Amino acid sequence: MSSSLIFSLRETCISFGKKEIFKDLDVDVHKGDFIALIGKNGVGKSTLMRIISDKQDLDQGELWKQPGLQTSYFSQHFDLKESNTVERELANVLKSKDEQYKIDIFCKNLVLDKFAAIRSLSGGQKRRVGLIKALIGESDIVLLDEPTNHLDLECIIWLENYLKSYAGSIICVSHDRTFLSNFTNKVFWLDRGNLRVSPSGFKNFDRWSVELFEQEARQLKNRKQFVNIEVEWASRGVKARVKRNLKRLERAKQLKEQLEKDESSYRKAISSFKAQVLKSGSDNSKFIAEFHKVSITYEDTAKKVLDKISIKIHKNDRIGLLGDNGTGKSTFLKALLGQIPCSHGTIKLKRDMRFSYFDQMRNDLDSNLSLKKILVPSGGDYLKVQGKERHVCSYLKDFLFDPSRSTDNIQTLSGGQQNRLLLAKVLANPQTGLILDEPTNDLDLETMDLLTEMLTNYKGTLLIVSHDRDFLDQTVNKILHFDGNGNISI
Repeated sequence: MSSSLIFSLRETCISFGKKEIFKDLDVDVHKGDFIALIGKNGVGKSTLMRIISDKQDLDQGELWKQPGLQTSYFSQHFDLKESNTVERELANVLKSKDEQYKIDIFCKNLVLDKFAAIRSLSGGQKRRVGLIKALIGESDIVLLDEPTNHLDLECIIWLENYLKSYAGSIICVSHDRTFLSNFTNKVFWLDRGNLRVSPSGFKNFDRWSVELFEQEARQLKNRKQFVNIEVEWASRGVKARVKRNLKRLERAKQLKEQLEKDESSYRKAISSFKAQVLKSGSDNSKFIAEFHKVSITYEDTAKKVLDKISIKIHKNDRIGLLGDNGTGKSTFLKALLGQIPCSHGTIKLKRDMRFSYFDQMRNDLDSNLSLKKILVPSGGDYLKVQGKERHVCSYLKDFLFDPSRSTDNIQTLSGGQQNRLLLAKVLANPQTGLILDEPTNDLDLETMDLLTEMLTNYKGTLLIVSHDRDFLDQTVNKILHFDGNGNISI
């Protein structure tokens, strides 16, 4: 017996200016649906969630929802009253005072002080408050846009378990494949203006999407054979100058043009972004870095972030750094780069060892420069990528940028777009060592696939900080676990 329908859209059309987002889109959400909402940036994921949460009107179409249906939406932009404490902010969305205990449960598991003022919180902590606000009221449909950003692994696992037993319906956008696989039971895939629906959850997305692409390839092949026959026959018949034959030729040309458009769209959809990475040097020395009894203590506290750490990093090691926020992962990397001194101990680097560094704070991006200037600071239209010249627009396309945006200012980019640009800069000519600190934040799944492919092909020494388990599984072969007490285990 199927669960009851609680929300639907029929023949929905939405446009922003001349750009058509949805045309004749149909959507059904049932009670108990835990939906992974998938699609490239710009295909309308946020638009669809705004429609469902009553924040976006339809240009055309029909919307139906169950009477009394309640929705809550955790987006990338949320409003919090700065003068409130965390507790007061959350109490405002509870259904009754009897539910105050929920605040304690959420704050404990998402590591928040309920007595702290909103204004005193970091950006990541404010995101957690916004996330709790969306969940604690137990709406019929909760919409989550990248809920795992800035959460450590322990918090992500708790959130997964909470969502698995959620009484309502969930629609979630996330780049964390493991997170989506662990709790969703349905997929909405926005692909080239169409909504494709899988009833088996994100864990089967790869197999399902391959089957769809294979089916589409067969259909295109059959269409091509038919169109070629039509064009050939119409071209022969038109010699007789019969009006009927002229119409047939015109129709054949239209079919051919549409086929070529569909074939181009198909190729773009299935293409893996071709990105090559420079092969690192041929030095055969065994170690590239050695930590010997390294301790680092914050100046404003007696707590040791790293406590007598002795670790050797081998050439071509592929290392993932895993641990809760604040356990010393970024400190470890900055010490390796020589950006912060050791309180005790020594760090030895192989002579001429150089690292390319992706910083989650994007400190290497000058907001006053254009995309082109970031990649080609000396001017011109070409840059060196793996020792070969590439046109800057062509290289930007590898990272999902429209070439027309090459002269846009960095300030106009979203967080995810800035991440892609910095990755493009770092990966154009990586050194013999590559360090990535939270590279997956704000990336969509397609860009995640591109990054995974590039790192899989990278031949140097790789160190990655990430809470994304699927990403680490595909890119590293060793884990350093930071326990929060200054210790590191392998």
